Amino acid sequence: MNRMMPGSTSAAGILRRAHWYLLVLLAGGPQWALASAEMRTPNVLVIIADDLGWRDVGYHGSEIRTPYIDKLAAGGVRLERHYVYPTCSPTRAGLLTGRNPSRFGILAPIAGRSEQVLPARTPTLASVLKDRGYATALTGKWHLGLRPEAGPRQYGFDQTHGYLHGQIDQWTHLYKNGDRTWHRNDRFFDETGHATDLIASEAIRFLETERTRRFFLYVAFSVPHHPVQEEERWIAPYTGSIADPSRRLYAASVTHMDAAIGRIVEALETRGQISQTMILFTSDNGGQQQYRSETEYEGRHGPYPILGDNRPLRGWKEDLYEGGIRVPAVLYWRGRLKPKVLGTTLSCLDWFPTFAKLAGGKISSGWKIEGRDVWPLVSGEGSSSPAPALYWNIGSAAAVVQGDWKLIAHHQTQAHVELYDLSKDAAEETNRVSLNPAKKAELMKVLTQLSQLSLEFHRNEKSFGAKSYAMNAGFSKNGESGL
Repeated sequence: MNRMMPGSTSAAGILRRAHWYLLVLLAGGPQWALASAEMRTPNVLVIIADDLGWRDVGYHGSEIRTPYIDKLAAGGVRLERHYVYPTCSPTRAGLLTGRNPSRFGILAPIAGRSEQVLPARTPTLASVLKDRGYATALTGKWHLGLRPEAGPRQYGFDQTHGYLHGQIDQWTHLYKNGDRTWHRNDRFFDETGHATDLIASEAIRFLETERTRRFFLYVAFSVPHHPVQEEERWIAPYTGSIADPSRRLYAASVTHMDAAIGRIVEALETRGQISQTMILFTSDNGGQQQYRSETEYEGRHGPYPILGDNRPLRGWKEDLYEGGIRVPAVLYWRGRLKPKVLGTTLSCLDWFPTFAKLAGGKISSGWKIEGRDVWPLVSGEGSSSPAPALYWNIGSAAAVVQGDWKLIAHHQTQAHVELYDLSKDAAEETNRVSLNPAKKAELMKVLTQLSQLSLEFHRNEKSFGAKSYAMNAGFSKNGESGL
């Protein structure tokens, strides 16, 4: 009998060859398809430090030891002009929605017992990736709704763990006024341990769970935000090198967090997931200068006269100067991203469209996304669209960055405007408003146009009350602000 081989050219042979290839595809194809998909659609791990200053990482020359963050920076893309918002809630809203947080009236930290929330049904990075089949989880700080019914499970996260408010006692896990906030899956529960360790351990448990789906893991640490509470083993290495006790505590909390990040990355490596996972590390805002309070936490913590270090940038957390909004950030994907230092302007708003597109998601025009897909820029695989003008509104002031120029308009000081050429003056030492009136006029026009988008949102969003908008219109700068 004549046995047909896969290469036969008769009609019957062609059919047999097709059948033979189908068997091969069924036997080995899924692995090939999976390998191809892994190159195209990564896992996404977002790691957020709380109040980490520009010069509080080793790769920026700090006296603080951050070997694991430094390793990510050495092997990934250092984002040296990565912008966020000057406080916690706004940055988290911007990162998760790709929209300016002022569009939702989130101008400052959601604090106390506020009922303000990220508006229901707002598309988030978690919900979009979930729709693409990703497993989604959050461990750590939420800060976009302080009640369980407004927790992260309402915004696309399958699993949640951590705290709803903006700050906690690292050991008791209570908010500064004594309210409960520690939760699992948006239900309060009690857990023993330092928040840094608990947040990292939960992330590792998620990574060690067997699954066939891609994942989005959002890890939001509670440090080095005050209160800084660390064991002697983290403080001792700085006894001879940092004189101020509060700065020493702060350094200990950063190194503790760095070690926790190392544990998470090690878990990825152990599971064989490191080359399939894109890691974004960033701070939510610049470092805080100091903290003191006789009422918060019943006066048990502080004062801390020296905390973060934003040098050589000007300003602190809560400021619209570079020290408040330009933060350490790294994008890492082993085997896909080549190490480099990128000085191009990027924003936390860019990660929603970037990660969504890499996952194969589609961005609806109705979502009014203000970030851009920066994958071609960070990967070197093409060119991204030009950076749009960036806009900030904190109630007491507003700012815009367009190209190398930055304008700050202070609402509480009549006619006080500042203008800086960041290409020559990143430290913002010379106000050029009187030297370049044409540029001032140009950027004031841009600022006005961008501010109108927020007003339009508030007119159209029936569920959004003027009271909640006004609630965060401004706050004090004495360290007791609504954080």
